[in-house]
Amino acid sequence: MLITEDLCIKILDKCPDIKQLKKIHCRLIIDGNLVSASHIALKLMKAYSECRQIAVTRQLFDEFPQKDVVFFNVMIRSYVNNEFYEKALRMYRSMFKFNINPDHFTVPQVLKACSVSENLWVGLQTHVAVLKKGLHSNLYVGNGLITMYGKCNQLLEGRQVFDEMPSRDIVSWNAMVAAYAQNRMFEDALEICKTMMQCSTSKPNAGTMASLSPALTTSTSSTNVMFMKEMFMNHARESLISWNVMIAVYVNNSMPKDAVNLYQQMENYGIDPDSITVASILPACGDLSALLLGRKIHSYVKTKRLLPNLIVENALIDMYAKCGSLNEARKVFDEMPTRDVVSWTSMVSAYGMTGDGETAITVFSNMQNSGIAPDSISFVPVLSACSHSGLLNQGKHFFKLMTEEYNIIPRLEHLACMVDLLGRSGRINEAYDFIKKMKTKPNDRIWGALLSACKVHSNMEIGLVAADHLFELVPEQAGYYVLLSNIYAKAGRFKDVTTIRSIMKSKGVKKEPGVSNVELNNQVHSFLAGDQSHPQSKQIYQELEVLVGKMRDFGYVPEVDSALHDIEDEDKGNHLAVHSEKLAIVFVIINTEAFTPIRITKNLRVCEDCHIAAKLISKIVEREIILRDTNRFHHFKNGICSCGDYW
Repeated sequence: MLITEDLCIKILDKCPDIKQLKKIHCRLIIDGNLVSASHIALKLMKAYSECRQIAVTRQLFDEFPQKDVVFFNVMIRSYVNNEFYEKALRMYRSMFKFNINPDHFTVPQVLKACSVSENLWVGLQTHVAVLKKGLHSNLYVGNGLITMYGKCNQLLEGRQVFDEMPSRDIVSWNAMVAAYAQNRMFEDALEICKTMMQCSTSKPNAGTMASLSPALTTSTSSTNVMFMKEMFMNHARESLISWNVMIAVYVNNSMPKDAVNLYQQMENYGIDPDSITVASILPACGDLSALLLGRKIHSYVKTKRLLPNLIVENALIDMYAKCGSLNEARKVFDEMPTRDVVSWTSMVSAYGMTGDGETAITVFSNMQNSGIAPDSISFVPVLSACSHSGLLNQGKHFFKLMTEEYNIIPRLEHLACMVDLLGRSGRINEAYDFIKKMKTKPNDRIWGALLSACKVHSNMEIGLVAADHLFELVPEQAGYYVLLSNIYAKAGRFKDVTTIRSIMKSKGVKKEPGVSNVELNNQVHSFLAGDQSHPQSKQIYQELEVLVGKMRDFGYVPEVDSALHDIEDEDKGNHLAVHSEKLAIVFVIINTEAFTPIRITKNLRVCEDCHIAAKLISKIVEREIILRDTNRFHHFKNGICSCGDYW
């Protein structure tokens, strides 16, 4: 078949596969005339580049006798598109040897290569060339310069380019947003977004949301979260990227309920979640103990064939573990074709939080035997597991293993675990000596662990030392004042209890409101102490009154010593009766069938009275109550808690 020029161009423009491309190339060589035409040679180069045959692209480039700037542009673009950034920059430098000047098509590709490879030196040289050639007013060149300077951490230079641009498009704004976000300058990134919305014809889009994402690994102010929400709702709901970013914003700012609500809206907008969505939303499910939704997402993942995916599988393990479903977490773990240190660490943490320290140690040892070396993070859950299970010698062994065999310098998290381990074992003096020998300054977690141990083991002397340090480090934390007052109350020093209450009032220290979350029918319900905002409040309080009566038959007396000390004594019993976890428990009881397990997540440490009550309720209603507080899991069953009454 005779191949005409028009037919040749038509075929090459369709980006043929490599087999078809080689056939047409052979015909062109046989013909001889067409292959020597510059426009055909350029199309061949582009086609081979798109088939990732970069060596052939380079061969065609080298064999063409008279190369102009277009040939160099195609070759540089080919290198960049195939991720050969250094070769792209060498090709750029070779242009000057041939006395060929770069143009406005050359520069953006060169700047992209500089950006990805973070080659500031060549980027600066290119900027100089841009100024000499008068290309600085070109929109694409300006956008490339902003991106390059952002990637190379040169924000002042990038902002100067941005400010001096004669015109900007949405790419310009997004490039400046990304430059700030990549360098963790979240406030500046948001300020650019606000300016764009107020002063520009360009409006935020999915690219804007994506540009902000590097800054979202840390929390921000509630005002900024609301701004992100406004930007999402008004300008960027059509793209999956925007949904993923907004979910990440909520999760990273401790707003799991908002993240879950947004995820559930995706279906209404016809947006199908991808693996990034799933990996982002599963931690929110874990935070809320939203096991049913977590299972639904797991089913979706299987249906959409998103597995195997290491990040998603690790997120599933973590979600099931935080929901207290250890068997499901282990099933995901066992079925993983490959595991990394995060997978193993999540599994160690899962067992540790439930108080099964022996199994946590076994999993940790299996990780070592599998050839995966534990890192600094891996030792935190195994040390914590030893602490929660009272495995003193094993905990000391792992701390020594970490420091001597793996040469890991202990961080504050490891040191806090060791203080907790010693304190729980009743070795208060040893724990205090351990703190005094630390090479780093102890933080509130370390002194808090010591204070908690002093409360349990009635060590007033060292408890006061720990409290003094805590009130200096975190004077606004009400929990530590309450802990100290409980130590005083236990010792019968009620005048000191009153003094603590007065200090809290004078300093304006108030306990953070306790919030208990439960999931029912794919909806998360939240309760505060004394909460009457729920539609079923009347029924909840009626049932709670009946339940408290049954508890009294078992000898229940409110544990008023642990109540808030800004409440008068006669009101403490009534206040304790309506704590958030009690309301949540009753809500589940009246809305589910008999023997259904009750799963609750609380944002604070469960108080002693609610702990006693949960044990009794589990016996009275014959249900397992799985409650996760800030310290650990409590599995209440038949009047007994898995924590052994030490948390």
